[in-house]
Amino acid sequence: MSGFNTKLVHGKPQKDNHTGAVNVPIYNSSTYIYPTVDAKLPYDYARSGNPTRNYLEDQVAELEGGYQGFAFSSGSAAIHAVLSIFSPGDHIIIGKEIYGGTFRLINQFFKRWQLEFTAVDTQNIEEVEQAIKPNTKAIYFESFTNPLLKVTSVKAISQVAQANHLLTIVDNTFLTPYLQKPLDLGADVVVHSATKYLSGHSDVIAGVVVVKNKALADKVYFNQNSIGATLSPEDSNLVRRGIQTLAVRMDRHLSNTQKIVEFLQGRPEIARIYYPSIAGTKDHEIAAKETRGFGGIVSFELQDGLDSTKFVEGTKLIQLAVSLGAVESLIELPYKMTHVELSPDEQLKAGITHQLVRLSVGIEDVSDLINDLKQSLDKLN
Repeated sequence: MSGFNTKLVHGKPQKDNHTGAVNVPIYNSSTYIYPTVDAKLPYDYARSGNPTRNYLEDQVAELEGGYQGFAFSSGSAAIHAVLSIFSPGDHIIIGKEIYGGTFRLINQFFKRWQLEFTAVDTQNIEEVEQAIKPNTKAIYFESFTNPLLKVTSVKAISQVAQANHLLTIVDNTFLTPYLQKPLDLGADVVVHSATKYLSGHSDVIAGVVVVKNKALADKVYFNQNSIGATLSPEDSNLVRRGIQTLAVRMDRHLSNTQKIVEFLQGRPEIARIYYPSIAGTKDHEIAAKETRGFGGIVSFELQDGLDSTKFVEGTKLIQLAVSLGAVESLIELPYKMTHVELSPDEQLKAGITHQLVRLSVGIEDVSDLINDLKQSLDKLN
């Protein structure tokens, strides 16, 4: 079984099915029987291992081309487990633009435990190299940043990391393994908020980590088992089911988004569009080389003087909500919603203005989405 779409549908057989069921069963048991006191079992307690969760973990590892996968109760729990492999005094280089929840986790949690962080522009390799210190252990960044969709070269960062004996950790939520496999480009760890495209239906909170080798797997598993933020069997099944349609959903996301970008390019109310398909940018140059597509998120700035709140509250089909990557289209204002954890100064430094809108494009008829955007824009004039 080698085709990516085949792997999406079938995953890795668990050889634990005595009924002939097409899909892996949902194992709700919290504990497992020992045939003898000294028996060596694959499962003893559900926090340490569950067949339904393990199916998903094996599947994402196979999709990413990694050594082992891990499923967590949220994307934040996944990031927490990865960053928890480091020790007090360790230094980690991070991208300047990161998800607001990651920013909160780093600045309000890990800094209390004496982890050091330096934020850099990961598109600027020289700046990354200059940030390396004797105690630096890793470089952490988002392949496509949230919300401005700046694209970092996984290959280039991985080369710097390898030359300095550092780990490369990539949050690849926006792309999924369908559009990019960071481990194949040199990364050591890939993280996903599986809440988004992997599950794809706004009905589950989940996180996924895939690592390149056994040494990293042992560390992440220790954190997963010890801290205990594991994904439930029921939610593991929902993510598994979502993954089966990942390719067909992503193809529609990509098609719809490109048509919406073209529509926005013709509207006078739009001051700037952030989407890596737009040629002539560094983002496009990197994405064209290292990805199979530009994703289903587009951000754009309204012209000064236009009411951004009125615009996002004026859509009728597109729903005003945080999160992204689901079958339905969602719109939001990052400065008031997803990135409110950042102070006004921090928002401006990250390029997040009051005019910035983020649109997660769903799989509806694109003509309906464009008409909805049009009627809301028209009301601004």
